[in-house]
Amino acid sequence: MRKVFVLFALSILILSLGCARPLKVTRIGEDTVTDLSGRWNDTDSRLVAEEMINDCLSRPWLGEFTGKHGKKPVVIVGSVANKSFEHIAVETFINDLQRALINSGRVSFVADKDIREMIRDEKLDQSQYASRETMKEMGREIGADFMLFGSINSIIDQVEGRKVIFYQVDLELINIETNEKVWMGQKKIKKWIAKEKFKM
Repeated sequence: MRKVFVLFALSILILSLGCARPLKVTRIGEDTVTDLSGRWNDTDSRLVAEEMINDCLSRPWLGEFTGKHGKKPVVIVGSVANKSFEHIAVETFINDLQRALINSGRVSFVADKDIREMIRDEKLDQSQYASRETMKEMGREIGADFMLFGSINSIIDQVEGRKVIFYQVDLELINIETNEKVWMGQKKIKKWIAKEKFKM
């Protein structure tokens, strides 16, 4: 009886696999807007980062700093906290912020803490094993003038197959020496999501 059941189960599995439709995969442009679920996605990350950095760099703090010091400010991104109800790849958003800052050409940018520690380990290794002509010295790093912090929040409102997701991204730029907040930015996104009715 057990053998009959096993054979029956295997035949059902084989039939189901044979009837399964193959996946259709289509390559699309990386800038293509694809809102499948309505949740935070790569388009939101990129557009919010670019818009907020453009706003940041258009504010008075930048001209005041360059006028006073005669050089571009050095910026570093600190933490961006995900306080939303869903998983968000915050590292991707931070990379979008960094790219927008660097590509602007209006500020200098230094590596984040984890990368700096790896570079220091490399310099320490060079001090022991590299030739004096090629080794890189400790204590020659550029200190950041400003640090960028932020958070991503969300609110969801849902009833009977209809849903509204609201995102709010807040960023602030802080003078590291004085702790002064020199810029605060905010971007809001609202998405309406409705399930299509089943058609016979």
